[in-house]
Amino acid sequence: MLLLVGLGNPGNKYSNNRHNIGFMAVDEIVRRHSFSAPKINFQAITFEGKIGSEKIIILKPQTFMNLSGQSVAAAARFYKITPENIIVFHDDLDLAAGKIKFKTGGGHGGHNGLRNIDQHIGQNYHRIRLGIDHPGHKDQVHDYVLSDFTKHDKEWLEPLLDAISFSAPALLDQSGETLGARFLNQVGLRLNNK
Repeated sequence: MLLLVGLGNPGNKYSNNRHNIGFMAVDEIVRRHSFSAPKINFQAITFEGKIGSEKIIILKPQTFMNLSGQSVAAAARFYKITPENIIVFHDDLDLAAGKIKFKTGGGHGGHNGLRNIDQHIGQNYHRIRLGIDHPGHKDQVHDYVLSDFTKHDKEWLEPLLDAISFSAPALLDQSGETLGARFLNQVGLRLNNK
């Protein structure tokens, strides 16, 4: 069983924010792979489904970004899912817009959602880093991540979200670097064939 976590902030006010690209990514997986109707559990919106024969739980914490770890830890305890079977989708200021990277363990890079998850379950989980670019100065970061994607951004955002959901089966039955390489390869192929 895998736990896929999308990070973002709850509520319509934030739904199109750059900080919510993690929510957007898991929403596309839910849509493409016909997951269950949403439920409220673990201070989160949850979905259950299967990709291939693997049971998948998708979690969208509703605690606001800085407290995401509470929700992730509660779901992991309930389903007895170890950090090695948790994959977190999140925005990343250090990557160019539209870029995607896979990382296992390591630091949080200043991301408050990851920092809180680290505090609750440790660092040994997988992260899918979704590039949103940097506004140029650290004083602009807060307003930038809480601003909406522009019409221009949709040109790279929509194909990226499609490629992520299409490639989700590559996250199954793999581990560590192999998992990341296979998934990123599938995403790249999908983007290049569009």
